[in-house]
Amino acid sequence: MSKSKEKVVIIGSGPAGYTAAIYAARAGLNPLLFAGAQPGGQLTTTNDVENFPGYPDGVNGPQMMMDLQRQAERFGTRIRYAVVTAVDFSVYPLKLIVDGQEEVLAEAVIIATGASAKYLGLPSEQKYANKGVSACAVCDGYFYRGREVAVVGAGDAAAEEATYLAKLCTKVHMLVRRDEMRASKIMQKRVFNTPNIEIHWNTETEEILGDESGVTGVRVVNNKTGEKKIIPVQGFFLAIGHKPNTEIFKDYLELDEAGYIKVKPGTTRTNIEGVFAVGDAADKVYRQAVTAAGTGCMGALDAEKFLAAKEAEAVHL
Repeated sequence: MSKSKEKVVIIGSGPAGYTAAIYAARAGLNPLLFAGAQPGGQLTTTNDVENFPGYPDGVNGPQMMMDLQRQAERFGTRIRYAVVTAVDFSVYPLKLIVDGQEEVLAEAVIIATGASAKYLGLPSEQKYANKGVSACAVCDGYFYRGREVAVVGAGDAAAEEATYLAKLCTKVHMLVRRDEMRASKIMQKRVFNTPNIEIHWNTETEEILGDESGVTGVRVVNNKTGEKKIIPVQGFFLAIGHKPNTEIFKDYLELDEAGYIKVKPGTTRTNIEGVFAVGDAADKVYRQAVTAAGTGCMGALDAEKFLAAKEAEAVHL
């Protein structure tokens, strides 16, 4: 197994990872970034991004990630299209295993592995991705102004997405699997008090329907009666949760019950010295590109401060 040593390693290549790379590179830390299994992160699956500052006419998601990558490389970030498959944070320097066959030691590690939206597993979800199927109402709701949409889910996230979309859309069909919602009482009250939200109880999605222009409807089944029907909609929003991509860190880092990395309030520091968590891997509240980029900046500054303290300490020994 080949071995190498780095000052700063960034794991992940979405807005958080690339922003961390830009700041770390400009600080002279010569960062190495591993792009991971989905280079560019979730935004590479989004056609139009209209809510990121600096793009007055909007930007194509993959193009935005290419812009961030070029900016990071301009300042000296080295980018490798490889996956960190295991870590050992019980030792220092911190140990990373890349593609199962290479060992990289790092003085500081910035984790920007993001989170993945949960899907129902229907082939039609993939078929109509970016053509009416979305896992982010805040990101994509604007494109469905004046239209009818469906939201799948029954928790706080689903209630929040539905009430957000109700301000933009003529009607929101909320598809709930059971005869009750899991959302908090206050969120349920908001849903019930929003006149253009219709709740379909005991309802499961069988298929998303569409044509070359995108989603045209959803075929659902009542799991109590077996009755099937087609609801005409132009947008289909999933709100059944996200799964943070943090599995390889669970033996070393403190995670919350959903698997998000815990950081010390107001910082990106984790329970392991020299390990910093940024973006959606540590954020289950906002999950926006701009907030991910903000924490990426914080992670690089925290890492820079940590390394400076380490060097000062070594000088005094």
